[in-house]
Amino acid sequence: MPDWRELVRKQLAGIQLTEGDAAQVAEELASHLEEAYEVLVLDGLPEQAALRRVLQQVNDWQHLKSEIEIARKKEPPMNKRVSQFWFPAFLTLFLAMVFLMAIEELGPKPWISPALRHPRMTPVAVVYFAWVITLPLIGALGAYLATRAGAAPRAVFWSIIFPVLPYFGFFAISSPIALILDDRVAHSIMLPALFLGLRAWVVLPAVALLAGGMPVHYLLSRRAPRRVVAA
Repeated sequence: MPDWRELVRKQLAGIQLTEGDAAQVAEELASHLEEAYEVLVLDGLPEQAALRRVLQQVNDWQHLKSEIEIARKKEPPMNKRVSQFWFPAFLTLFLAMVFLMAIEELGPKPWISPALRHPRMTPVAVVYFAWVITLPLIGALGAYLATRAGAAPRAVFWSIIFPVLPYFGFFAISSPIALILDDRVAHSIMLPALFLGLRAWVVLPAVALLAGGMPVHYLLSRRAPRRVVAA
C-alpha cells in the first residue's frame, strides 16, 4: 500500500500555510485518499488500477495547493481563533454554569460525601449527578462547533473541557496553601478534602465532557477529508 501521508506531504511541499494548518490539511487529505484506495481494492480493483484512480481525484496538485491557500487565508487569524476555540469554549462554560445553577435551584439533590475524619470540621465533596449527566451533551456541542470551524485536535480538546478549568485553577492555587497549613489547621484534613473535591469537580466533569465531545470530534474529522478534496 502506498504511504499516503508521505505522498501528500511531498505534493503539498511549499504550501503557504502555517505549520499547523499545513499538517492538518495533509493529514485530512491523506486519510481521504487512503480510505478511497481501500474501498476500491475491497471492491476487487487491482492495486495499481486503484492507485491510478485515486490519484486522478487530484490531477493538478498546484491548483489544489492554490485553492487550499485561498480558502484558508480568507478568514483573518483572529476570527479563526474565535470560531475555532473561544466561541466553543465559552459557550460550553456558559451552558455548564447555567445547567448547574438550574439544578442547584430546582433539584434533584446532590450526593454529599461522608466526613473524612472529624464530622464537625471536615469539608465534604458535593456531586450534582444530574449536572454531570448533562455534560456529555455540552461537550458534544463544543466539539461539534470547534471541529466544524476547522480547529486542530488540541484546540478541540481544550474547548471541550473548558468548563472545568476554573475549578482546576482553584485547586491548583489551593494545593500549595494546603501543603503548608495541613499540619497546623483542622487536624490534617485539608489535603484529603482537596483531593476529594478535585475528583468531584474536575476529574469527573472532565471525563463526562470528553465522553460526549471526543466521539463527535472523531466522526466529524473522518468526514473532513471529503470536504477538503471537494474544495
